[in-house]
Amino acid sequence: MKRFRFPLRPVAMLRAHQEMRAREAFGAAVHSYVTAEEEHAAVRVRVTAFEQELFTGRRERFNASVEAENLAAYRQECAAEAESERRVFAAREEMARARAAYLEAHRKVEVVRRLEDKARAAHRVEAAREEQAGFDNFAARRHFGGTQLSRP
Repeated sequence: MKRFRFPLRPVAMLRAHQEMRAREAFGAAVHSYVTAEEEHAAVRVRVTAFEQELFTGRRERFNASVEAENLAAYRQECAAEAESERRVFAAREEMARARAAYLEAHRKVEVVRRLEDKARAAHRVEAAREEQAGFDNFAARRHFGGTQLSRP
């Protein structure tokens, strides 16, 4: 019996490589999403602490210049929070896109793997048939004195 040879082996290797790259891109996207979430949480804590400081400072005497500076600083902190939230949304969208690309690449690898499994099974069946035909010929030669009944 000849050795098993899968004709789509180069395609399988190419798709496995594409899947590996997609998995790495998905991992990088997850990492950037987690980093963006952590940065957003830190900014949120900073804004909350700043708000608490502003509200406790309101009990004292009103000073317009100090309040104007505080308002400008508060607006700056709120803008930083909004920007970090935009980065989180962008990272989440990128992560979803990378996940979809990885799942598609994985599906393509699985298609080729299933084709290879079917080809291997067909090869095994053919090998078993050839082996059985050889056994039948051997048994027939012994029984009938050397004449060959079937060909492998």
